[in-house]
Amino acid sequence: MKSFSKSKLMAYRQCAKRLWLEFHRPELREDSAASEARFKVGHEVGEIARRIYDPDEKGILLDVGRDGYDAVFRESQALLRSTKPVFEAGFAAHGAYAFADVMRPAHAKGRKGWRMVEVKSSSEVKDYHRDDAAVQAFAARGAGVPLLSVALAHIDTSWTYPGGGDYAGLLVEHDLTEEAFSREAEVRQWIAGARAVVAQPEEPDLPMGRHCGEPWPCGFAGYCESEAPQVEYPVQWLPRATSKGLRQLFDEGIVDMRDVPDDLLNERQLRVKKHTLSGRRYFDAEGAEKALSSYGLPAYFLDFETIQFAVPVWKGTRPYQQIPFQFSVHRLSRTGKLAHQGFLDMSGGDPSKAFAEALIAACGERGPVFAYNAPFENTRIKELAERYPRLRRDLLAIVERVVDLRPVAEKHFYHPGQQGSWSIKKVLPAVAPDLKYEDLDGVQDGGMAMAVYLEAIHPETSAARKAEIEEQLMNYCALDTYAMVRLWQYFVGASVVVRAT
Repeated sequence: MKSFSKSKLMAYRQCAKRLWLEFHRPELREDSAASEARFKVGHEVGEIARRIYDPDEKGILLDVGRDGYDAVFRESQALLRSTKPVFEAGFAAHGAYAFADVMRPAHAKGRKGWRMVEVKSSSEVKDYHRDDAAVQAFAARGAGVPLLSVALAHIDTSWTYPGGGDYAGLLVEHDLTEEAFSREAEVRQWIAGARAVVAQPEEPDLPMGRHCGEPWPCGFAGYCESEAPQVEYPVQWLPRATSKGLRQLFDEGIVDMRDVPDDLLNERQLRVKKHTLSGRRYFDAEGAEKALSSYGLPAYFLDFETIQFAVPVWKGTRPYQQIPFQFSVHRLSRTGKLAHQGFLDMSGGDPSKAFAEALIAACGERGPVFAYNAPFENTRIKELAERYPRLRRDLLAIVERVVDLRPVAEKHFYHPGQQGSWSIKKVLPAVAPDLKYEDLDGVQDGGMAMAVYLEAIHPETSAARKAEIEEQLMNYCALDTYAMVRLWQYFVGASVVVRAT
């Protein structure tokens, strides 16, 4: 009789077709870079959790990859007769098996037993975490473990790292004992349903929908897209396509925006639909110019690159805090001269203070500071102001000067090639087709920038590779701000500014 791991049961909960493919066509799975990064973060948080729950280093870590399933199941039973913490203990019973992140000896009302803790890298308890806990408890209790309680530990984003490798306080626990113990019948139903799906000779015929990305992106989405009928004008191109009304239509099988009734769409969605279907650009030149007419020269064009760590590495920072490590500023003078200044810290230390000081110097004292999706930059600057009180006044003065170009683009411009997106990478080809991110060497988007930054600050990265990364990062960030210069020119009807070299 087939048994299912917790992850396979969670795959079934997400989509029966996904579970069938996991068993019968696993070679079709392609996890995205974001999914791979999430797995890596999970491993990092797990390592820190072991330090938190076993400060005396007396616990035992089991390794199913090294020893195999049966050996780990046997060893787990033996270790749970001791009083040492056990990590990655395995349990199998009644068609399900699972591995517990943390098992700690516990006492309750005169009973000896174990407290199970599932560790998650998220910042809150999510519904699928509760499903996880139910499966874990089902497998452990079915295997005869005297389980007294079940908790979920997740990252506390309000906690500030004090430095020195002290991560006490990184995790916060939520007790899920009563809920996890009460869901045994549900878990049995999931197992029965999973067996029925896997036994089918053909993959389930299920349409794509929001479940393809919830609660996490499915690695088989690319395969399913290739098998699905090709849609010329996907509903997903409509802004805020995840709104309740449009999601319901999508779930009902309406996937082409031509089939979406106009009375369900707001003004912006209607504009996207009209100009996508007609293939014609929309540009309210007068409105765009008017929106920017009050901002004179000199003008600054600003963009940040940031990094975040689930487990902070720099004193005074919080989990998942966006730490800026690079900026680019293009300055356009009253005479039309364009100059560029950039900052990039790849020392491996906290770049925040040096970043803040350099930013103040680069932005001058007057003139608009244009950004694209400015709340991001503004929030980062305000965070720096909180961390460095002596720089607070000058940093907040920059915030007062920031002007967001994105709302101007959203209100006054749309090209069918944007496919419903106003990211600068989607808008730029229609405004300045000579500028192409794909022409850049190496780094071409923010995700790649974060990845190579981590590589650059790793102590084993060679000086030659660091120099290569530095050039790539500087070129990428500079293109972001030069793109804004060109966008501003287009909106205000200014003559072409020659890029400074």
